[in-house]
Amino acid sequence: MVIRNGLILLISYLITSFSYADKPALQLATVYSPGLDVSRYWVSEKLDGVRGYWDGQQLLTRQGYRIDAPDWFIAPLPEQSLDGELWIGRGQFDTVSALIRSSYVGDNKGRDNRWRQVKFMLFDLPQFPGAFSQRLTRLRGVIDEVDRDWIQTVYQRQLASDTALMDWLEQVVAGGGEGLMLHHEEAIYKQGRSADLLKLKQWQDAEAMVIGYQPGRGKYAGMLGSLVVETADGIRFKLGSGFSDAQRKNPPAIGSQVTYKYTGVSARGVPRFASFMRVRR
Repeated sequence: MVIRNGLILLISYLITSFSYADKPALQLATVYSPGLDVSRYWVSEKLDGVRGYWDGQQLLTRQGYRIDAPDWFIAPLPEQSLDGELWIGRGQFDTVSALIRSSYVGDNKGRDNRWRQVKFMLFDLPQFPGAFSQRLTRLRGVIDEVDRDWIQTVYQRQLASDTALMDWLEQVVAGGGEGLMLHHEEAIYKQGRSADLLKLKQWQDAEAMVIGYQPGRGKYAGMLGSLVVETADGIRFKLGSGFSDAQRKNPPAIGSQVTYKYTGVSARGVPRFASFMRVRR
């Protein structure tokens, strides 16, 4: 009976902590291809944070789960939709992801203090009419009205050529960044994949499901050697690099989804030089 009551309380807590709203109608990026007129795009760094959507009343994940942010964090936000990234800094995805997945239980000052590291980096106004350049102008006005240092716009700039674009990409990656995002200046915000919103990286990334393990050898004896994973298209391959020692000792669970990076695919569709990045939450 004690175990049963405990399970009921746990389920009740999880339902409360991860309440679900309608999935936001977000715009999603497609992969950049050379040959575009770069001067027609606004370019920004692709931040490695967690997508955050403010619907005017609550803060949601990309999948529609409510984010249990502190009252002081969301109180200044306006009653209009905002699209952005909850971000701490380069290379801090796991930190911000873990924080957003956690919930307040009583007076948790430590968690509140960790939220003070987070910035809501805004890049679009989903329900504001007009082209992206017009939305960007209005978004900057919203930030001025809010006037809080944890609510900012993502830095956007326009570049004259492919050479300038690739030069900035190299600078961002050298500094620990993921890549760049390109918004066409005349694009209207629309749900789903858009050819007017592009992501540019030095490598590609994708998701696959963990279906098995290969044991480690040598210095990794007794730990994970590689993950055996399968893509949604049924392609199976191994991920043997990109893991910390802690991850090799406690690898992602069978059935979990992981994100990996790679550079092209073989004739059989197998990702080349695939490397583990993170567990997909």
